[in-house]
Amino acid sequence: MATEENLPSFARDIQPLFREKDRASMKWRFDLWNYRDVSTHAQAILARLSSGSMPCDGKWPEEQTALFRRWVEAGMPE
Repeated sequence: MATEENLPSFARDIQPLFREKDRASMKWRFDLWNYRDVSTHAQAILARLSSGSMPCDGKWPEEQTALFRRWVEAGMPE
């Protein structure tokens, strides 16, 4: 059973996944370092991460995509 301690959080686990260059690439649309922006677009981001079309310079390792997916499935804790 998942507890709050082992649920991924945006500040601790998700925001650090996005590099400065990822943030700069997407700034025209939304801020990858902003909880509200990422949680609003989480399903679209997850789809792009899963397909390998995000980030633009290469697919994330599966464990990073899985961590993002767990965060979404956990209700996107801040």
